[in-house]
Amino acid sequence: MANYNKIILVGNLTRDPQLSYLPSQTPVVEFGLAVNHKWKDQSGQQREDVCFIDCRAYGKPAEILNQYMSKGRQILIEGRLQFDQWTDKDGNKRSKHRVFVDGFQFLDSKGSGQGAPAGQGAPAGQGRPAQQAPPPPRQMRPAQAPQQETPTGVDEPPAAGPQEPAYEEDLGSQDNIPF
Repeated sequence: MANYNKIILVGNLTRDPQLSYLPSQTPVVEFGLAVNHKWKDQSGQQREDVCFIDCRAYGKPAEILNQYMSKGRQILIEGRLQFDQWTDKDGNKRSKHRVFVDGFQFLDSKGSGQGAPAGQGAPAGQGRPAQQAPPPPRQMRPAQAPQQETPTGVDEPPAAGPQEPAYEEDLGSQDNIPF
């Protein structure tokens, strides 16, 4: 049986990121995310529910998140859900879900007074980066009609009757193909 664990969330940081380092000197950042859900109840009243999620990122993305993010900033995160269980100092069993960040995208801009420029994201693993821009759209352009040289040296189109212009697809560089 196949398994799939992928989560995508958009929300606001509930606290400033907390950067620490593993014994191997790998950076780790932890932060909280609040995701709001708004709806109208049967009486037409506007209602809101908030879900608080703990998140963790490793490596260079952890350093980027720590540098540019702060409480209140909006972010899109992409990652996997993990269930953590432990026993607290009083002997009580505790558990919670946490999102391990694979990629992210900053959604607000420095101009709004809330941190780094929009579009500054980074992958947090070997998955597909969330900030990767799509290739430019393909454009159609009229094909160049063959030119004939006249005795006067002026280029003119061929003497055949009116024709619809032929179009050729401008594929650009092969490097822009997303696969």
